[in-house]
Amino acid sequence: MSDKNLKHFVVVTGILVNAEGGFLIVKRADWEKAFPGRWTVPGGKLEVLDYVLREKDTPHHWYNVFEDLLKREVMEEVGLEIENIDYVTSMVYIRPDKIPCLIVSLFADAKSEKVNLCNALTEYAWVNLEEAKNYDLIEGIYDELVILDKKLKGEKKIWVGENLD
Repeated sequence: MSDKNLKHFVVVTGILVNAEGGFLIVKRADWEKAFPGRWTVPGGKLEVLDYVLREKDTPHHWYNVFEDLLKREVMEEVGLEIENIDYVTSMVYIRPDKIPCLIVSLFADAKSEKVNLCNALTEYAWVNLEEAKNYDLIEGIYDELVILDKKLKGEKKIWVGENLD
């Protein structure tokens, strides 16, 4: 028997950072189910095929599943290779189709700035925090940029919900 309270999409997103400290944001196509036409960061859903076909790292487990997913999604969505992947935050939201999503937000250094968008994305921009305020970002993305900016500057760890200014 299946318990619907245990079913979630698991999504990994990645804030990409360029050599100048800018953040990559991308605009979702108008036909997307969740947040059409809004600005976000690259990412995607974890699927069983993302790990089950590869060799296990222990007799029973696969490691670095989120990192591998982010590398694949970033390459598919914006055509960039990434390195130095690390953690930003996590959250849960319920999609308009009532499917709960656990989102793990990571960040990584982009190896280049030559973006090649997939057809699900229509525009991109490399922005700093001040410039990011001028875009119609999905709720929470700006907060994640602030958290990451503080982390990159070596400031104390903060949580969404704290004063981010």
